[in-house]
Amino acid sequence: MTAPVPEFPAGFLWGVSASAFQIEGSPTADGRGPSSWDAFTREQGRIKDGSHAEVATDHYRRYREDVALMSELGVDAYRFSVSWSRVLPDGHGQFNRAGLDFYDRLVDELCAAGIAPVPTLFHWDTPLALEERGGWLERDTAERFAAYASVVAERLADRIPMWITINEPAEVTLLGYGLGEHAPGKELVFDALPAAHHQLLAHGLGVQALRAAGARQIGIAASHSPVWTAGDSDEDRAAAELYDTLTNRLFADPILTGAYPDGLDSLLPGPVAEDLKTISAPLDWYGVNYYNPMLVGAPTPAGASAFGGIEIPSGLPFAIREIEGYERTDFDWPVVPDGLRELLGTLRERYGDRLPPLYITENGCSYGDGPDSGTGRVEDARRIAYHDGHVRALHQAMAEGADVRGYFIWSILDNFEWAEGYRQRFGLVHVDYETLARTPKESYAWYRDLIKSGR
Repeated sequence: MTAPVPEFPAGFLWGVSASAFQIEGSPTADGRGPSSWDAFTREQGRIKDGSHAEVATDHYRRYREDVALMSELGVDAYRFSVSWSRVLPDGHGQFNRAGLDFYDRLVDELCAAGIAPVPTLFHWDTPLALEERGGWLERDTAERFAAYASVVAERLADRIPMWITINEPAEVTLLGYGLGEHAPGKELVFDALPAAHHQLLAHGLGVQALRAAGARQIGIAASHSPVWTAGDSDEDRAAAELYDTLTNRLFADPILTGAYPDGLDSLLPGPVAEDLKTISAPLDWYGVNYYNPMLVGAPTPAGASAFGGIEIPSGLPFAIREIEGYERTDFDWPVVPDGLRELLGTLRERYGDRLPPLYITENGCSYGDGPDSGTGRVEDARRIAYHDGHVRALHQAMAEGADVRGYFIWSILDNFEWAEGYRQRFGLVHVDYETLARTPKESYAWYRDLIKSGR
């Protein structure tokens, strides 16, 4: 048994998360077009277990069952994503009414259950027709995104209390265009930087489009990690500072300050100074996705380094080092709850009064616990310990001055975990991928009790 969690403020929002490609399945059921991830999963060797997401957890057909699980859990909000290619099969042009109808039904189901719908407009699944024309390397994709945001908002804005434009532009840039580990599988290294700028521009144009359509409470979900320096040398400190710039400040600075970190403007395409005015349009809140710190030092003679099964190529001016002395998830990520407190303090110090209210839009862990053969229970004590530690760290950060308004667990369901396929399980609810049966885990009961006690 864990000690009672400290009391959170009245109105603090407790939520769960998921994304369209990872859970929906039914890729063509209503006329959805293919996405970059559909193409990526068909390439030999891209997905580690050789799987695909054509069924995933079948949320497209089972969404009522999944909303009922959320209702029983007692969450205030569900953060989901809209499949861009389900709404606009080619990424632009005529919208797909049947695809929009699905999200209409989902939003109505959530509202009827008293759960706030919190849609993310882009969670990595670029329409393939746009990807084949260059994807996020092309400025046109940002403009197409704004038109898509308008279509979705015009249908749903009357029932949506919070919006997220884009999820983790850093991962799309670094893993999708820089290292080739995610869709679209390009290995451009530093030549991937235009993808960062165009996603940020899409965010800014999307904010404009959403507000024009009557949307309210608009934010972004950005991944952030504390960056720890691996050694005491000037080389180690410079390497860690560069990594922090490329993974944290490159994405937060333009949004929150209207400027890129020194020296990066010249590496980015287009009228950057004018674009920054759009990118830095005031937000109602800022979303933080946190999983673990990163330990970074100068490159070593050994060359390549790795983190979480992703190889960092040699020749870069930094190297990822192993964080030792902490428990690890099944994804081999270190469990460092206090890193969340540290991160929120760094954001406050770095951005001051330019930092809007915060939401923790993702925090979660992968553990492979399954149903007991005798009782059918999924006893995932490690997941409970993980979230208990992070919620306590969050509470401490708030006591130190962080203005955090809510916390979303990643994720409600086990799902298709991108390049890992079905090998990693992040859910509060276990999914049998053969029968698609849902089994709430012990962590589900723990979160339900936490929410209830908080109210």
